[in-house]
Amino acid sequence: MPELPEVEVTRQGIAPYLIEQTVVELIVRNACLRWPVPEIAQNIVGQTILSVRRRAKYLLIDTDAGITIVHLGMSGSLRILPRNTPVEKHDHIDLVLANGRILRFNDPRRFGAWLWYELPEEVHPLLAKLGPEPLSESFNPQQLQAALKGKKKAIKLCLMDNHIVVGVGNIYANEALFAAGIHPQTAAGSIDSARLTLLVVEVKQILAQAIKQGGTTLKDFTNADGKPGYFAQKLHVYGRGSESCTHCGNLLSEIRLGQRTTVFCGLCQTK
Repeated sequence: MPELPEVEVTRQGIAPYLIEQTVVELIVRNACLRWPVPEIAQNIVGQTILSVRRRAKYLLIDTDAGITIVHLGMSGSLRILPRNTPVEKHDHIDLVLANGRILRFNDPRRFGAWLWYELPEEVHPLLAKLGPEPLSESFNPQQLQAALKGKKKAIKLCLMDNHIVVGVGNIYANEALFAAGIHPQTAAGSIDSARLTLLVVEVKQILAQAIKQGGTTLKDFTNADGKPGYFAQKLHVYGRGSESCTHCGNLLSEIRLGQRTTVFCGLCQTK
């Protein structure tokens, strides 16, 4: 599943081709995505795109009339292509621009979304209760400590909770906890301020590095230009269960935590 860095890389890739362009047509070949594509999504036709933003893992395409909200789901991708590009299997939606290009949404598993909203996104039910962006100043040790106060839930599960901080999915939660030396099963409320400070630093650094590397390609993700991300080459623990720790040589442990694969080093990461 594309996580925050992959979505941000996609945003950076498509934004220059969309901003200040007028939409002449919205072609919906298959409206049966995670939620049905609403008829009002056609309201974008005739509008000029003002900006392309990201909130958590959602892409927001802004116009004067409203916002197109796009989620890549588990296997979705967005590509900028010439209008006459042949349609392939799972090419569900084309946003056709006046300059002859299209923004094409492909989603083999159809867990993605293409929605339309006319009110400020802050009140949209999918966006209203989201936590701070991890790369913003709003995500800081004081905020994190306050959000985790008294919580007995495992820190990895809290780090992946979008009400606490958005966009830190499974890959980057594994990597950040390893970098900070924190065991993923540690009760979140028991972690002292010094370790939380280090964790915040590592989350920011790892996400920023992943974005710079073009994201992490494991199975489905490619950039908006069709190229894979290269951060997978930097992974220390995710996907490396039973392999040697890159720091101490100990064999990495792999468990299921919150129904997600969790990999850690029992020597480098302590409760």
